[in-house]
Amino acid sequence: MRLAVSLLLLTCFTRSAIAQETNWPHWRGPRQDGVSMAANLPTTWDKKQNIAWRVALPGLAGSTPVVWGDRIFLTTANGNSLDVMCISIDGEVLWEEPVTRGGNESVRGNEGNWASPSPTVDAKRVVALMGDGTLAAFDHGGNTQWKVDLQELYGRLDIQFSLTSTPILDSDRVYLQILHGEGNADTHEARVVCLDATDGSEVWAKKRITGATAECEHGYSSPVVYDYGDEKFLITHGADFTIAHDLETGEEMWRLGGLNPQASYHPTLRFVASPGVTEGLIVVPTAKNGPVFAVTPGGSGNIAGTGHVVWEMDRNTPDVPSPLIHNGLVYLVRETGQVQCVDAKTGEEYYNERTSGGQHRASPVYADGKIYVTARNGEVKVIKAGKEFELLATNEFGEDQTASPVAIGDTIYLRTFDTLWAVRGE
Repeated sequence: MRLAVSLLLLTCFTRSAIAQETNWPHWRGPRQDGVSMAANLPTTWDKKQNIAWRVALPGLAGSTPVVWGDRIFLTTANGNSLDVMCISIDGEVLWEEPVTRGGNESVRGNEGNWASPSPTVDAKRVVALMGDGTLAAFDHGGNTQWKVDLQELYGRLDIQFSLTSTPILDSDRVYLQILHGEGNADTHEARVVCLDATDGSEVWAKKRITGATAECEHGYSSPVVYDYGDEKFLITHGADFTIAHDLETGEEMWRLGGLNPQASYHPTLRFVASPGVTEGLIVVPTAKNGPVFAVTPGGSGNIAGTGHVVWEMDRNTPDVPSPLIHNGLVYLVRETGQVQCVDAKTGEEYYNERTSGGQHRASPVYADGKIYVTARNGEVKVIKAGKEFELLATNEFGEDQTASPVAIGDTIYLRTFDTLWAVRGE
């Protein structure tokens, strides 16, 4: 009996490992945490070394690709169209389908465009949101399953740099946060929304009330599903608060305030980085050199100042890259390329090192004992995971990049503004 149970557990673990090795369904990976089970990944590469293939892309976008089985999906501008593109893991373009028209022009100094949200995928469909609020689902062959206009359903978007929040596809449900407005709460209400992934119909929609004002109402971060043990819930982040919601009803479970204190209120503290998650811990970034909070899930009401807040840093938040948590360590990458490693339980700092100059927009990824840190100029620093800083390599293509790395099997997929690269082998 004990042998049978052991074999069953081994089988379950193997199947789970295989699923995580072959699929990258969300821009932050299988668990939405930036952690990959991939092994034997390259540490060094350039345009000639360790390149399995490359595919030139038809237009600009900074979104991260997703992978299911032998297919890679990404969003991209293409002339006056914003499309979903499917590429095989062998580098063959399989199909490209439009989602909406326009919005291909860059915003805020070439930071992105309406194709900034990343797609999300499961075994049945790929779902893509564009910055004008057009949300569409395709099957893996490129056939449109449904399309909805979030502005028609929930009011005209009032957000400075377009809707960039990436949706979540989970258990035949699509979850979105629509955080916008600017003193227009009556006509441009922030919402958390759940749609049926089979036809795009509404399952529930809840107003997200926080008291944020001015540009702080604009949210550019993405929601996260926390899924560990018996706990599974939705996390939304923006408009001065991080809020946990029941997946079935959308009802608020608890919220974390104090991210933008009223006594020193910052009217442009727009959140871009999303929370980092691991079992028993949620690391909450803010913006503009503000604080970082580490909280345990649970509680009710506003958990600020309660025992659920296990540590707080009063400054040095990542502004755009999301936190990475692995093996009891939290890695924070600031927009300047400063990498900080702290203890997940206590917040004790182990190191704080500058890796390179220039902007950093992509989120760090752990894989194969290494941390991959990507600068906007396409330079990827490979750092040894652990409490001591060790730079293993610096790699670059000379192409701008805001997409986060994707690591599956023995391959790293890197999406620049111009190209999708498959990096493989030593």
